[in-house]
Amino acid sequence: VQLQASGGGLVQAGGSLKLSCAASGRTFSSFSMGWFRQAPGKEREFVAAITWNGGNIYYADSVKGRFTISRDNAQNTVYLQMNSLKPEDTAVYYCAARWSGSILSTSQTNYNYWGQGTQVTVSS
Repeated sequence: VQLQASGGGLVQAGGSLKLSCAASGRTFSSFSMGWFRQAPGKEREFVAAITWNGGNIYYADSVKGRFTISRDNAQNTVYLQMNSLKPEDTAVYYCAARWSGSILSTSQTNYNYWGQGTQVTVSS
């Protein structure tokens, strides 16, 4: 499985961005999907995750109420809608796929495939 993240960019605080992660292969609907981010000088951290059918979703406390994860299995794509962005949301955002489609995980070690990352910069 190959993952291609896109949609990053420069936005002012309070603005919005929508990230996309397109997956190759016919097994996308078998995976649970996650978004992680890594800010300069910091470790990569969990942002959000979604099960194979969207039935279960989990967010990091820092983004709850502002970010929305969703997926379209027909399009082999997972999305991250980011609203009310803050400067502290600045990071490289990565999408990841996990074989356990029905079990969410916040640990990056539990994900099997990773995209290349897309830069999100929020100016104050």
